[in-house]
Amino acid sequence: IELQSVDGARRAFNSGRSRPLQYRKQQLSALLRLIRERQAEIVSALKRDISRSEFDTPIFELIGIENDIKLAERNLADWMAPQPVKKTLLTITDDVYIKAEPLGVVLIIGAWNYPWSLTLRPLVGAIAAGNAAVVKPSEVSKSSASLLKELLPQYLDTEMYPVVTGGVPETQELLKQRFDHIFYTGNSTVGKLVMEAAARHLAPVTLELGGKSPCYIDKDCDIAVACRRITWGKFANCGQTCIAPDYILCHPNIQHRVIEEIRQTLLEFYGEDPKTSPDYGRIINQHHFDRLLALIEGCTVAVGGESDKSQCYITPTILKDVLPHARIMQEEIFGPVLPIVTAGDVNEVIRFINERPKPLALYVFSSNKKVLRMLNETTSGGVLVNDVMVHYTINALPFGGVGRQSPLKLP
Repeated sequence: IELQSVDGARRAFNSGRSRPLQYRKQQLSALLRLIRERQAEIVSALKRDISRSEFDTPIFELIGIENDIKLAERNLADWMAPQPVKKTLLTITDDVYIKAEPLGVVLIIGAWNYPWSLTLRPLVGAIAAGNAAVVKPSEVSKSSASLLKELLPQYLDTEMYPVVTGGVPETQELLKQRFDHIFYTGNSTVGKLVMEAAARHLAPVTLELGGKSPCYIDKDCDIAVACRRITWGKFANCGQTCIAPDYILCHPNIQHRVIEEIRQTLLEFYGEDPKTSPDYGRIINQHHFDRLLALIEGCTVAVGGESDKSQCYITPTILKDVLPHARIMQEEIFGPVLPIVTAGDVNEVIRFINERPKPLALYVFSSNKKVLRMLNETTSGGVLVNDVMVHYTINALPFGGVGRQSPLKLP
């Protein structure tokens, strides 16, 4: 099936029908109709997969896809037009320009935490660029994967944009095939396997990987506002967001206040019992549930800590006085657990950040010149001052990381 899908997509691409502007716009328009007409089914699938609130899915996934489609439709003619470049004396009478051409057949391997956004937004780029695309949704979000497999052929050219479902064996089989570009979103372990497979065909890759995104709270900032925004960013989607604040760095003197502010905000957001809140999600599966509980072991719980394996439920949890060498500080958490590491002055904070892999995102809550020092003396994929995660919503900004977190952009 995998080979047939790739061969079919290659034949469709070689037919040349994806090259005209009109075809690309038709396919983009059809994808927009899918998102709008099938929203209720998509919301329902995500409720089954991750117990996500019906209000969160449009905000976190569908609006972003719609905006990307509208951006592409609006600018596609300009993107496809030849771009004149500066001539030399030798070529003064010539036409000299850069012409954007489709790469060919691309492979898109989606992620389970935002299975629609992180699969279809790369597809928008592939369609806009005139490519054929083999779409492989994550098998971990089972309901979403099967719904995507059902819906996409009802709206898009089935030969040009086939959907392949399945687990590791199917993905491994796909990666043996030759693609002209591979777009993968997920963890760095699988990212290495994707890059290794791509190297056999010298295929270029875009890897959007995770990492630990630090969140520095300066003692001179508005701590109440900082904690409110951090609480939203950390516990939305039950902490399963690649750019969620991974841990807090703050001065020991304000740790107690930070804990209490977050406790109060959690009460407001999710009530006395988050388990009964329609706005609080669940861990995707038992494997990740067990992994998260293992990370909490040996740490001091300040808020939360309760869990229910039968529901893959972990209450919003804050850990205090976490040591830098603790297990939870060695890997991306990707769940509703927020460690607080205390640090002295801004020099110590900058040193702490720079001693570790460059973060995908860095969040700085401060109202003084320490912000400039953090910007100038650290490196990360993106920096937000006095907010979290909202940089992802700005189409004009590139999104991605440095080194282990490769850039994400439209092909």
